[in-house]
Amino acid sequence: MDAVRVALLREVLAGTEWLGATRRFAGVLRGSVVAHGGGLLLVGTPEYEPWHLAAHLVDEAAWSGTPELAPTLVRHHARPSDPAHLAVGPGRIAAARRGETLLVVAPEEPAPLLERVHDARRAGVTVLALGEGGGELAAMAHDTLAVPPGAELDLDTVQHLVSAAAGENGGSPRRRRGFRDRLSRLTEALTAPPPAPW
Repeated sequence: MDAVRVALLREVLAGTEWLGATRRFAGVLRGSVVAHGGGLLLVGTPEYEPWHLAAHLVDEAAWSGTPELAPTLVRHHARPSDPAHLAVGPGRIAAARRGETLLVVAPEEPAPLLERVHDARRAGVTVLALGEGGGELAAMAHDTLAVPPGAELDLDTVQHLVSAAAGENGGSPRRRRGFRDRLSRLTEALTAPPPAPW
């Protein structure tokens, strides 16, 4: 789904709870990774890998100037022969530590995944969850966006809204203007030619 379709979807959803919910969750996601300088892990289930969300977050990271949003996709069936960006297996979750964020996208909650998420949380990892809500994953997560079965939107659509909102939350990256920046602007102003007379 491209930016135009996301914008149209937002127009259709105006006045519903989905826009506020996805923006709030995206703000939590962005705040978590920016506060710690990155370290975003993205994992699904063995049957559902969030490839699309990973790709959109990489795009949003580039467009928003927030490289911390680019996730490491953790795959349950990764093989050493896979390309490097697709060869990260579940062991990466076990190695995660305080300051990292684990975003779990799970339409169901398999026990091995829940065990890994529980261990990561005990290690100090911030856990965020996108899924049905109300289960063990929601209880473990620091924040959850529930997409219950039969909701107006499906999990894939909600992921599009979250990734788009994550890229826009907070606007453009803020940089404190240092001494050199201020000096450069002053020099440009002083050396600029005078305005043309009318």
